[in-house]
Amino acid sequence: MKPRPSIDGLPPDSSRTPGSASASGTPSLATARPTAGVGVGAASGLLVGMASREQLRDLQVSAVTATYKTASLHLLVVDDDESIRQACSEIATQMGFVVVSAESATEARAILKHQRMDMILMDLKLPGGGGLPLLEEVKSLHPEAGVVVMTAFATVSSAVEAMRIGAGDYLTKPFSLEELTTILDRTGRRVVFDAESRRLREKLRAQKGMGHLIGSSPEMEKLYRILSKVAGSTHPVMILGEAGTGKERVARTIHFNGPNSTAPFVPVDCGSLLPALIESELFGHVKGAFPGAMRAKDGLLSAPTGGTLFLDEIGELPLDLQAKLLRALQEREVRPMGGTTPAPITVRVLAATNRDLSAMVDQGRFRRDLYFRLNVVNLRIPALRDRRQDIPELAQYVLDRVQRETGVFHTFSDDALRAMTAYDWPGNLRELESAIERACALSSGPVVHMGDLPTQLQSVALREAPVAAAAHPPVAGEAAANAFAASQEGIAAPAGIVSIAEMEKHAILGTIRQLKGDKLMAAKLLGIGKTTLYRKLKEYGITEDIETGD
Repeated sequence: MKPRPSIDGLPPDSSRTPGSASASGTPSLATARPTAGVGVGAASGLLVGMASREQLRDLQVSAVTATYKTASLHLLVVDDDESIRQACSEIATQMGFVVVSAESATEARAILKHQRMDMILMDLKLPGGGGLPLLEEVKSLHPEAGVVVMTAFATVSSAVEAMRIGAGDYLTKPFSLEELTTILDRTGRRVVFDAESRRLREKLRAQKGMGHLIGSSPEMEKLYRILSKVAGSTHPVMILGEAGTGKERVARTIHFNGPNSTAPFVPVDCGSLLPALIESELFGHVKGAFPGAMRAKDGLLSAPTGGTLFLDEIGELPLDLQAKLLRALQEREVRPMGGTTPAPITVRVLAATNRDLSAMVDQGRFRRDLYFRLNVVNLRIPALRDRRQDIPELAQYVLDRVQRETGVFHTFSDDALRAMTAYDWPGNLRELESAIERACALSSGPVVHMGDLPTQLQSVALREAPVAAAAHPPVAGEAAANAFAASQEGIAAPAGIVSIAEMEKHAILGTIRQLKGDKLMAAKLLGIGKTTLYRKLKEYGITEDIETGD
Protein backbone atom coordinates (compact mmCIF):
# COMPACT_ATOMS: atom_id res chain seq x y z
CA MET A 1 0.00 0.00 0.00
CA LYS A 2 1.45 3.39 -0.92
CA PRO A 3 2.14 5.89 1.88
CA ARG A 4 -0.83 8.02 2.86
CA PRO A 5 -0.37 11.62 1.71
CA SER A 6 -0.29 14.38 4.28
CA ILE A 7 -3.63 15.85 5.29
CA ASP A 8 -2.09 19.33 5.14
CA GLY A 9 -1.74 20.31 1.48
CA LEU A 10 -0.18 23.73 2.19
CA PRO A 11 3.42 24.56 3.06
CA PRO A 12 4.05 25.30 6.74
CA ASP A 13 2.82 28.70 7.79
CA SER A 14 3.23 30.06 11.30
CA SER A 15 0.10 32.19 10.94
CA ARG A 16 -2.11 29.18 10.32
CA THR A 17 -3.22 26.73 13.00
CA PRO A 18 -4.43 23.31 11.78
CA GLY A 19 -7.80 22.40 13.19
CA SER A 20 -8.38 26.08 13.94
CA ALA A 21 -10.70 26.91 16.78
CA SER A 22 -12.36 30.04 18.03
CA ALA A 23 -10.99 32.00 20.97
CA SER A 24 -12.95 29.79 23.35
CA GLY A 25 -11.46 26.59 21.89
CA THR A 26 -14.60 25.76 19.89
CA PRO A 27 -13.98 24.12 16.51
CA SER A 28 -15.29 26.22 13.63
CA LEU A 29 -17.78 24.61 11.26
CA ALA A 30 -18.86 27.73 9.38
CA THR A 31 -19.82 27.64 5.74
CA ALA A 32 -17.15 29.02 3.41
CA ARG A 33 -17.66 32.11 1.33
CA PRO A 34 -18.72 31.39 -2.28
CA THR A 35 -15.65 31.01 -4.51
CA ALA A 36 -16.39 31.37 -8.20
CA GLY A 37 -14.58 28.99 -10.49
CA VAL A 38 -13.14 26.78 -7.76
CA GLY A 39 -14.11 23.13 -8.11
CA VAL A 40 -13.14 19.63 -7.13
CA GLY A 41 -13.25 16.81 -9.65
CA ALA A 42 -11.25 14.22 -11.51
CA ALA A 43 -10.34 16.73 -14.22
CA SER A 44 -10.09 19.89 -12.12
CA GLY A 45 -6.90 19.09 -10.25
CA LEU A 46 -6.03 19.77 -6.63
CA LEU A 47 -8.49 22.22 -5.11
CA VAL A 48 -5.86 23.62 -2.73
CA GLY A 49 -3.66 24.45 -5.68
CA MET A 50 -6.48 26.35 -7.43
CA ALA A 51 -7.76 28.26 -4.39
CA SER A 52 -5.56 30.84 -2.71
CA ARG A 53 -4.31 30.35 0.82
CA GLU A 54 -6.28 33.47 1.80
CA GLN A 55 -9.51 31.89 0.55
CA LEU A 56 -8.85 28.78 2.59
CA ARG A 57 -8.12 30.80 5.69
CA ASP A 58 -11.57 32.39 5.32
CA LEU A 59 -12.82 29.06 6.61
CA GLN A 60 -11.17 29.76 9.99
CA VAL A 61 -14.05 31.77 11.43
CA SER A 62 -16.15 31.39 14.54
CA ALA A 63 -18.89 28.73 14.66
CA VAL A 64 -22.18 29.74 13.09
CA THR A 65 -24.28 28.79 16.08
CA ALA A 66 -23.88 27.71 19.70
CA THR A 67 -24.73 24.18 18.53
CA TYR A 68 -21.03 23.50 18.18
CA LYS A 69 -19.90 24.77 21.59
CA THR A 70 -19.05 21.24 22.67
CA ALA A 71 -18.47 19.66 19.25
CA SER A 72 -15.13 18.21 18.16
CA LEU A 73 -16.19 16.08 15.24
CA HIS A 74 -13.90 13.43 13.76
CA LEU A 75 -14.10 13.06 9.97
CA LEU A 76 -12.80 10.19 7.83
CA VAL A 77 -12.14 11.06 4.16
CA VAL A 78 -12.01 8.01 1.86
CA ASP A 79 -11.05 8.46 -1.82
CA ASP A 80 -8.52 6.70 -4.05
CA ASP A 81 -7.76 9.97 -5.89
CA GLU A 82 -4.91 11.55 -3.92
CA SER A 83 -5.64 15.11 -5.07
CA ILE A 84 -9.32 14.91 -4.12
CA ARG A 85 -8.55 13.21 -0.80
CA GLN A 86 -5.89 15.78 0.10
CA ALA A 87 -8.04 18.75 -0.94
CA CYS A 88 -11.11 17.59 1.00
CA SER A 89 -8.97 16.84 4.05
CA GLU A 90 -7.45 20.31 3.96
CA ILE A 91 -10.81 22.05 3.62
CA ALA A 92 -12.35 19.99 6.45
CA THR A 93 -9.35 20.71 8.68
CA GLN A 94 -9.78 24.43 8.07
CA MET A 95 -13.45 24.09 9.07
CA GLY A 96 -12.47 22.62 12.42
CA PHE A 97 -12.91 18.89 11.86
CA VAL A 98 -10.36 16.39 13.17
CA VAL A 99 -9.53 14.68 9.87
CA VAL A 100 -8.16 11.22 9.04
CA SER A 101 -7.88 10.00 5.44
CA ALA A 102 -7.81 6.63 3.68
CA GLU A 103 -7.27 5.67 0.03
CA SER A 104 -9.21 2.38 -0.02
CA ALA A 105 -12.10 0.58 1.62
CA THR A 106 -9.62 -1.80 3.27
CA GLU A 107 -7.67 1.03 4.88
CA ALA A 108 -10.92 2.70 5.98
CA ARG A 109 -12.06 -0.50 7.71
CA ALA A 110 -8.77 -0.70 9.59
CA ILE A 111 -9.13 2.91 10.77
CA LEU A 112 -12.74 2.40 11.89
CA LYS A 113 -11.72 -0.56 14.02
CA HIS A 114 -9.49 1.62 16.18
CA GLN A 115 -10.95 5.13 16.00
CA ARG A 116 -14.38 6.64 16.58
CA MET A 117 -15.60 8.65 13.59
CA ASP A 118 -18.51 11.08 13.79
CA MET A 119 -18.65 11.63 10.02
CA ILE A 120 -17.39 9.92 6.88
CA LEU A 121 -16.86 11.54 3.46
CA MET A 122 -16.38 8.69 1.00
CA ASP A 123 -16.26 7.91 -2.69
CA LEU A 124 -18.63 5.24 -4.02
CA LYS A 125 -15.95 3.79 -6.35
CA LEU A 126 -13.20 2.45 -4.11
CA PRO A 127 -10.55 -0.26 -4.36
CA GLY A 128 -10.74 -2.96 -1.75
CA GLY A 129 -14.42 -3.86 -1.97
CA GLY A 130 -16.25 -0.77 -3.23
CA GLY A 131 -18.06 2.05 -1.46
CA LEU A 132 -21.55 0.59 -0.99
CA PRO A 133 -20.40 -2.49 0.97
CA LEU A 134 -18.25 -0.20 3.14
CA LEU A 135 -21.26 2.06 3.69
CA GLU A 136 -23.34 -0.94 4.83
CA GLU A 137 -20.64 -1.94 7.32
CA VAL A 138 -20.34 1.60 8.64
CA LYS A 139 -24.09 1.99 9.25
CA SER A 140 -24.20 -1.44 10.88
CA LEU A 141 -21.30 -0.83 13.27
CA HIS A 142 -21.70 2.95 13.74
CA PRO A 143 -25.33 3.87 12.99
CA GLU A 144 -24.91 7.30 14.60
CA ALA A 145 -22.17 8.37 12.14
CA GLY A 146 -23.08 10.91 9.46
CA VAL A 147 -22.10 9.74 5.96
CA VAL A 148 -21.66 11.82 2.78
CA VAL A 149 -20.97 9.95 -0.46
CA MET A 150 -19.25 11.46 -3.51
CA THR A 151 -18.70 10.05 -6.97
CA ALA A 152 -17.92 11.08 -10.51
CA PHE A 153 -20.20 8.26 -11.70
CA ALA A 154 -23.32 9.56 -10.02
CA THR A 155 -26.68 8.45 -11.22
CA VAL A 156 -30.02 8.77 -9.54
CA SER A 157 -29.98 5.04 -8.80
CA SER A 158 -26.57 5.09 -7.11
CA ALA A 159 -27.47 8.12 -4.95
CA VAL A 160 -30.82 6.60 -3.98
CA GLU A 161 -29.17 3.27 -3.13
CA ALA A 162 -26.57 5.00 -0.97
CA MET A 163 -29.23 6.95 0.88
CA ARG A 164 -31.33 3.82 1.31
CA ILE A 165 -28.38 2.16 3.04
CA GLY A 166 -27.89 5.13 5.33
CA ALA A 167 -25.98 7.97 3.67
CA GLY A 168 -27.22 11.36 4.79
CA ASP A 169 -26.13 13.34 1.71
CA TYR A 170 -24.14 13.09 -1.51
CA LEU A 171 -21.86 15.17 -3.75
CA THR A 172 -21.46 14.79 -7.50
CA LYS A 173 -17.97 15.43 -8.89
CA PRO A 174 -16.95 18.02 -9.89
CA PHE A 175 -18.29 20.05 -6.95
CA SER A 176 -17.45 23.54 -5.79
CA LEU A 177 -15.79 24.65 -2.58
CA GLU A 178 -19.10 26.13 -1.44
CA GLU A 179 -20.96 22.86 -2.05
CA LEU A 180 -18.39 20.85 -0.09
CA THR A 181 -18.37 23.16 2.93
CA THR A 182 -22.16 23.46 2.93
CA ILE A 183 -22.65 19.68 2.88
CA LEU A 184 -20.04 19.12 5.61
CA ASP A 185 -21.55 21.87 7.75
CA ARG A 186 -25.07 20.50 7.33
CA THR A 187 -24.02 16.94 8.14
CA GLY A 188 -22.09 18.17 11.16
CA ARG A 189 -25.20 19.93 12.44
CA ARG A 190 -27.20 16.74 11.98
CA VAL A 191 -24.64 14.67 13.91
CA VAL A 192 -24.58 17.15 16.79
CA PHE A 193 -28.38 17.32 16.77
CA ASP A 194 -28.67 13.53 16.98
CA ALA A 195 -26.14 13.45 19.82
CA GLU A 196 -28.16 16.07 21.68
CA SER A 197 -31.33 14.03 21.15
CA ARG A 198 -29.64 10.98 22.65
CA ARG A 199 -28.47 13.10 25.59
CA LEU A 200 -32.02 14.31 26.18
CA ARG A 201 -33.35 10.76 26.12
CA GLU A 202 -30.78 9.71 28.71
CA LYS A 203 -31.71 12.72 30.82
CA LEU A 204 -35.37 11.75 30.70
CA ARG A 205 -34.57 8.16 31.59
CA ALA A 206 -32.72 9.50 34.63
CA GLN A 207 -36.00 11.16 35.75
CA LYS A 208 -34.81 14.74 35.69
CA GLY A 209 -37.34 17.35 36.78
CA MET A 210 -39.90 16.29 39.38
CA GLY A 211 -42.25 13.34 39.13
CA HIS A 212 -44.45 13.57 36.03
CA LEU A 213 -43.18 17.06 35.13
CA ILE A 214 -40.58 17.83 32.46
CA GLY A 215 -38.62 21.06 32.09
CA SER A 216 -35.69 23.03 33.46
CA SER A 217 -36.73 26.61 32.65
CA PRO A 218 -36.74 29.21 35.45
CA GLU A 219 -40.55 29.05 35.53
CA MET A 220 -40.49 25.30 36.12
CA GLU A 221 -37.67 25.51 38.66
CA LYS A 222 -39.82 27.95 40.65
CA LEU A 223 -42.75 25.52 40.40
CA TYR A 224 -40.56 22.64 41.62
CA ARG A 225 -39.52 24.62 44.68
CA ILE A 226 -43.14 25.30 45.65
CA LEU A 227 -44.19 21.70 44.96
CA SER A 228 -41.45 20.31 47.16
CA LYS A 229 -42.89 22.33 50.05
CA VAL A 230 -46.63 21.68 49.57
CA ALA A 231 -46.31 17.96 48.72
CA GLY A 232 -45.55 17.02 52.32
CA SER A 233 -48.56 18.83 53.79
CA THR A 234 -52.28 18.00 53.80
CA HIS A 235 -53.61 21.49 53.00
CA PRO A 236 -55.92 22.04 50.01
CA VAL A 237 -54.12 23.33 46.90
CA MET A 238 -55.62 25.38 44.06
CA ILE A 239 -53.89 24.71 40.70
CA LEU A 240 -54.43 27.39 38.06
CA GLY A 241 -53.42 27.41 34.41
CA GLU A 242 -54.62 27.46 30.84
CA ALA A 243 -56.21 24.41 29.28
CA GLY A 244 -53.63 21.75 28.45
CA THR A 245 -50.82 23.05 30.69
CA GLY A 246 -50.72 19.85 32.73
CA LYS A 247 -52.70 20.68 35.86
CA GLU A 248 -53.54 17.04 36.53
CA ARG A 249 -49.87 16.12 36.16
CA VAL A 250 -49.03 18.69 38.82
CA ALA A 251 -51.73 17.24 41.06
CA ARG A 252 -50.35 13.73 40.57
CA THR A 253 -46.86 14.98 41.37
CA ILE A 254 -48.12 16.46 44.65
CA HIS A 255 -49.87 13.19 45.50
CA PHE A 256 -47.04 10.81 44.66
CA ASN A 257 -44.49 12.93 46.52
CA GLY A 258 -46.68 13.29 49.62
CA PRO A 259 -47.63 11.20 52.65
CA ASN A 260 -50.58 9.58 50.81
CA SER A 261 -48.52 8.33 47.87
CA THR A 262 -49.48 4.68 48.46
CA ALA A 263 -53.22 5.50 48.57
CA PRO A 264 -55.40 6.11 45.46
CA PHE A 265 -55.33 9.31 43.41
CA VAL A 266 -58.90 9.94 42.23
CA PRO A 267 -59.62 12.65 39.61
CA VAL A 268 -63.18 13.99 39.17
CA ASP A 269 -64.12 16.24 36.24
CA CYS A 270 -66.70 18.62 37.67
CA GLY A 271 -67.63 19.88 34.22
CA SER A 272 -68.54 16.55 32.64
CA LEU A 273 -70.96 15.08 35.22
CA LEU A 274 -74.54 15.98 36.04
CA PRO A 275 -74.98 17.80 39.39
CA ALA A 276 -76.81 14.84 40.92
CA LEU A 277 -74.04 12.46 39.91
CA ILE A 278 -71.34 14.78 41.25
CA GLU A 279 -73.11 14.99 44.61
CA SER A 280 -73.42 11.22 44.80
CA GLU A 281 -69.77 10.75 43.83
CA LEU A 282 -68.41 13.26 46.33
CA PHE A 283 -70.67 12.73 49.34
CA GLY A 284 -72.07 9.22 48.81
CA HIS A 285 -75.64 8.11 49.46
CA VAL A 286 -77.65 5.66 51.52
CA LYS A 287 -79.87 2.95 50.13
CA GLY A 288 -83.09 4.40 48.69
CA ALA A 289 -81.83 8.00 48.74
CA PHE A 290 -83.11 8.42 45.15
CA PRO A 291 -84.66 6.19 42.49
CA GLY A 292 -82.10 3.58 41.47
CA ALA A 293 -80.07 3.75 44.71
CA MET A 294 -80.28 0.01 45.38
CA ARG A 295 -77.44 0.03 47.92
CA ALA A 296 -75.44 2.47 50.00
CA LYS A 297 -72.26 4.02 48.58
CA ASP A 298 -69.36 5.76 50.30
CA GLY A 299 -68.49 9.20 48.91
CA LEU A 300 -65.04 9.95 47.55
CA LEU A 301 -64.48 12.52 50.30
CA SER A 302 -64.90 9.83 52.94
CA ALA A 303 -63.35 6.90 51.10
CA PRO A 304 -62.00 4.32 53.57
CA THR A 305 -58.80 4.00 51.53
CA GLY A 306 -57.94 7.70 51.90
CA GLY A 307 -55.65 9.24 49.27
CA THR A 308 -56.07 12.38 47.19
CA LEU A 309 -59.24 13.72 45.56
CA PHE A 310 -58.54 15.94 42.55
CA LEU A 311 -61.47 18.21 41.61
CA ASP A 312 -60.73 19.25 38.03
CA GLU A 313 -62.60 22.25 36.57
CA ILE A 314 -63.86 23.27 40.01
CA GLY A 315 -65.26 26.44 38.46
CA GLU A 316 -67.99 24.36 36.79
CA LEU A 317 -69.39 23.16 40.13
CA PRO A 318 -73.00 24.41 40.69
CA LEU A 319 -73.52 26.95 43.48
CA ASP A 320 -75.61 24.62 45.66
CA LEU A 321 -72.89 21.97 45.59
CA GLN A 322 -70.30 24.66 46.29
CA ALA A 323 -72.12 25.42 49.56
CA LYS A 324 -72.22 21.73 50.52
CA LEU A 325 -68.53 21.25 49.68
CA LEU A 326 -67.62 24.34 51.72
CA ARG A 327 -69.39 23.01 54.79
CA ALA A 328 -67.75 19.61 54.41
CA LEU A 329 -64.28 21.17 54.21
CA GLN A 330 -64.95 23.39 57.20
CA GLU A 331 -66.36 20.63 59.40
CA ARG A 332 -63.98 17.95 58.05
CA GLU A 333 -66.94 15.59 57.68
CA VAL A 334 -69.61 14.79 55.11
CA ARG A 335 -73.21 13.64 55.28
CA PRO A 336 -74.27 11.23 52.51
CA MET A 337 -77.35 11.92 50.42
CA GLY A 338 -80.45 10.74 52.32
CA GLY A 339 -78.43 9.99 55.45
CA THR A 340 -78.19 11.53 58.92
CA THR A 341 -74.87 10.14 60.17
CA PRO A 342 -71.78 12.12 59.14
CA ALA A 343 -68.56 10.47 58.06
CA PRO A 344 -65.08 12.03 58.46
CA ILE A 345 -63.17 13.32 55.44
CA THR A 346 -60.26 10.95 54.78
CA VAL A 347 -58.72 12.46 51.65
CA ARG A 348 -56.63 15.47 50.70
CA VAL A 349 -58.45 17.82 48.31
CA LEU A 350 -56.72 19.36 45.31
CA ALA A 351 -58.65 21.58 42.88
CA ALA A 352 -57.86 22.98 39.44
CA THR A 353 -59.41 25.32 36.89
CA ASN A 354 -58.53 27.26 33.75
CA ARG A 355 -61.02 29.97 34.65
CA ASP A 356 -60.40 33.25 36.47
CA LEU A 357 -61.98 32.33 39.81
CA SER A 358 -61.45 35.77 41.36
CA ALA A 359 -63.47 37.30 38.51
CA MET A 360 -66.15 34.63 38.97
CA VAL A 361 -66.27 35.51 42.68
CA ASP A 362 -66.86 39.17 41.80
CA GLN A 363 -69.61 38.12 39.38
CA GLY A 364 -71.31 35.94 42.00
CA ARG A 365 -70.69 32.74 40.06
CA PHE A 366 -68.32 31.20 42.61
CA ARG A 367 -68.57 31.37 46.40
CA ARG A 368 -66.00 33.67 47.94
CA ASP A 369 -65.71 31.58 51.12
CA LEU A 370 -65.10 28.37 49.15
CA TYR A 371 -62.53 30.18 47.04
CA PHE A 372 -60.52 31.11 50.13
CA ARG A 373 -60.99 27.64 51.63
CA LEU A 374 -59.55 25.93 48.54
CA ASN A 375 -56.96 28.61 47.86
CA VAL A 376 -54.80 27.90 50.92
CA VAL A 377 -51.88 27.31 48.51
CA ASN A 378 -52.03 28.70 44.98
CA LEU A 379 -50.02 27.15 42.12
CA ARG A 380 -50.03 28.75 38.67
CA ILE A 381 -48.74 26.53 35.83
CA PRO A 382 -46.84 28.49 33.13
CA ALA A 383 -48.13 28.28 29.57
CA LEU A 384 -45.88 26.53 27.07
CA ARG A 385 -45.16 29.80 25.24
CA ASP A 386 -43.72 31.17 28.50
CA ARG A 387 -41.16 28.35 28.78
CA ARG A 388 -40.05 27.79 25.19
CA GLN A 389 -36.66 26.43 26.21
CA ASP A 390 -38.46 23.34 27.57
CA ILE A 391 -40.13 22.54 24.24
CA PRO A 392 -37.29 20.39 22.75
CA GLU A 393 -37.14 18.30 25.92
CA LEU A 394 -40.93 17.94 26.10
CA ALA A 395 -41.08 17.05 22.40
CA GLN A 396 -38.45 14.34 22.86
CA TYR A 397 -40.38 12.97 25.83
CA VAL A 398 -43.53 12.68 23.71
CA LEU A 399 -41.53 11.17 20.84
CA ASP A 400 -40.09 8.49 23.11
CA ARG A 401 -43.58 7.66 24.39
CA VAL A 402 -44.86 7.31 20.82
CA GLN A 403 -41.92 5.02 20.05
CA ARG A 404 -42.72 2.81 23.04
CA GLU A 405 -46.36 2.58 21.98
CA THR A 406 -45.79 1.97 18.25
CA GLY A 407 -42.34 0.41 18.16
CA VAL A 408 -41.34 2.86 15.38
CA PHE A 409 -38.28 5.08 15.88
CA HIS A 410 -38.52 8.78 14.97
CA THR A 411 -36.34 11.83 15.47
CA PHE A 412 -36.84 15.53 14.75
CA SER A 413 -35.10 17.54 12.05
CA ASP A 414 -33.66 20.94 12.92
CA ASP A 415 -36.41 22.79 11.03
CA ALA A 416 -39.13 20.85 12.89
CA LEU A 417 -37.64 21.73 16.28
CA ARG A 418 -37.30 25.39 15.26
CA ALA A 419 -40.94 25.45 14.15
CA MET A 420 -42.14 23.92 17.41
CA THR A 421 -40.09 26.35 19.47
CA ALA A 422 -41.36 29.39 17.53
CA TYR A 423 -45.04 28.38 17.79
CA ASP A 424 -47.14 29.79 20.67
CA TRP A 425 -49.08 26.57 21.43
CA PRO A 426 -52.48 27.93 22.52
CA GLY A 427 -53.43 24.36 23.44
CA ASN A 428 -50.19 23.93 25.43
CA LEU A 429 -48.99 20.39 26.24
CA ARG A 430 -52.14 18.75 24.91
CA GLU A 431 -51.68 20.43 21.52
CA LEU A 432 -47.97 19.55 21.50
CA GLU A 433 -48.70 15.87 22.08
CA SER A 434 -51.36 15.85 19.37
CA ALA A 435 -49.08 17.59 16.85
CA ILE A 436 -46.21 15.16 17.43
CA GLU A 437 -48.46 12.08 17.25
CA ARG A 438 -49.91 13.40 13.97
CA ALA A 439 -46.43 14.14 12.57
CA CYS A 440 -45.21 10.63 13.42
CA ALA A 441 -48.26 9.12 11.72
CA LEU A 442 -47.74 11.18 8.54
CA SER A 443 -43.94 10.98 8.38
CA SER A 444 -42.63 8.86 5.53
CA GLY A 445 -39.36 8.07 7.31
CA PRO A 446 -37.61 8.11 10.67
CA VAL A 447 -36.99 11.87 10.55
CA VAL A 448 -39.95 14.15 11.34
CA HIS A 449 -39.65 17.24 9.12
CA MET A 450 -41.41 20.58 9.36
CA GLY A 451 -43.68 19.50 6.50
CA ASP A 452 -45.08 16.71 8.68
CA LEU A 453 -46.25 19.16 11.35
CA PRO A 454 -49.71 20.78 11.36
CA THR A 455 -50.23 23.68 8.96
CA GLN A 456 -50.36 26.34 11.68
CA LEU A 457 -46.85 25.42 12.83
CA GLN A 458 -45.51 25.54 9.27
CA SER A 459 -47.02 29.01 8.80
CA VAL A 460 -45.25 30.32 11.91
CA ALA A 461 -41.96 28.77 10.77
CA LEU A 462 -42.26 30.35 7.32
CA ARG A 463 -42.95 33.75 8.87
CA GLU A 464 -39.77 33.30 10.88
CA ALA A 465 -37.84 32.26 7.77
CA PRO A 466 -36.12 35.65 7.14
CA VAL A 467 -34.65 35.61 10.66
CA ALA A 468 -33.63 31.97 10.41
CA ALA A 469 -32.07 32.55 7.00
CA ALA A 470 -29.81 35.25 8.44
CA ALA A 471 -28.48 32.85 11.08
CA HIS A 472 -28.50 29.70 8.91
CA PRO A 473 -27.67 30.21 5.22
CA PRO A 474 -29.77 27.99 2.90
CA VAL A 475 -28.27 24.69 1.83
CA ALA A 476 -27.51 23.98 -1.79
CA GLY A 477 -30.78 22.23 -2.62
CA GLU A 478 -32.95 24.80 -0.91
CA ALA A 479 -31.09 27.69 -2.54
CA ALA A 480 -31.55 26.11 -5.96
CA ALA A 481 -35.25 25.58 -5.37
CA ASN A 482 -35.77 29.17 -4.20
CA ALA A 483 -33.79 30.60 -7.11
CA PHE A 484 -35.70 28.51 -9.62
CA ALA A 485 -39.05 29.49 -8.11
CA ALA A 486 -38.08 33.15 -8.37
CA SER A 487 -36.98 32.74 -11.97
CA GLN A 488 -40.31 31.15 -12.83
CA GLU A 489 -42.00 34.35 -11.70
CA GLY A 490 -39.56 36.48 -13.71
CA ILE A 491 -38.46 38.53 -10.68
CA ALA A 492 -35.24 38.85 -8.73
CA ALA A 493 -36.97 39.65 -5.45
CA PRO A 494 -40.59 39.85 -4.24
CA ALA A 495 -42.16 42.98 -5.68
CA GLY A 496 -45.15 42.82 -3.37
CA ILE A 497 -46.77 40.82 -0.66
CA VAL A 498 -46.96 37.10 -1.43
CA SER A 499 -48.87 34.70 0.78
CA ILE A 500 -46.94 31.99 2.61
CA ALA A 501 -49.02 29.30 0.95
CA GLU A 502 -48.16 30.70 -2.49
CA MET A 503 -44.45 30.80 -1.64
CA GLU A 504 -44.62 27.20 -0.53
CA LYS A 505 -46.42 26.18 -3.72
CA HIS A 506 -43.84 27.92 -5.94
CA ALA A 507 -40.98 26.24 -4.06
CA ILE A 508 -42.50 22.77 -4.39
CA LEU A 509 -43.53 23.03 -8.05
CA GLY A 510 -40.32 24.82 -9.04
CA THR A 511 -38.16 22.12 -7.48
CA ILE A 512 -40.09 19.32 -9.20
CA ARG A 513 -39.77 21.08 -12.56
CA GLN A 514 -36.04 21.58 -12.05
CA LEU A 515 -35.63 17.87 -11.28
CA LYS A 516 -37.66 16.94 -14.37
CA GLY A 517 -40.52 15.48 -12.39
CA ASP A 518 -38.51 13.44 -9.86
CA LYS A 519 -40.81 13.84 -6.84
CA LEU A 520 -38.79 11.66 -4.48
CA MET A 521 -35.63 13.69 -5.00
CA ALA A 522 -37.66 16.91 -4.74
CA ALA A 523 -38.98 15.84 -1.34
CA LYS A 524 -35.41 15.09 -0.23
CA LEU A 525 -34.11 18.50 -1.31
CA LEU A 526 -37.08 20.32 0.21
CA GLY A 527 -36.64 18.50 3.52
CA ILE A 528 -40.14 17.02 3.61
CA GLY A 529 -41.52 13.50 3.48
CA LYS A 530 -42.83 12.05 0.23
CA THR A 531 -46.27 11.61 1.80
CA THR A 532 -46.33 15.31 2.62
CA LEU A 533 -45.26 16.19 -0.93
CA TYR A 534 -48.02 14.11 -2.52
CA ARG A 535 -50.57 15.59 -0.11
CA LYS A 536 -49.51 19.10 -1.09
CA LEU A 537 -49.77 18.26 -4.80
CA LYS A 538 -53.26 16.92 -4.22
CA GLU A 539 -54.18 20.19 -2.47
CA TYR A 540 -52.91 22.06 -5.55
CA GLY A 541 -55.15 19.88 -7.76
CA ILE A 542 -52.15 18.27 -9.48
CA THR A 543 -52.55 14.56 -10.06
CA GLU A 544 -50.56 14.16 -13.30
CA ASP A 545 -46.85 14.64 -13.96
CA ILE A 546 -45.77 18.28 -13.88
CA GLU A 547 -44.68 19.77 -17.18
CA THR A 548 -40.93 20.40 -17.05
CA GLY A 549 -40.81 22.89 -19.88
CA ASP A 550 -37.54 23.91 -21.49
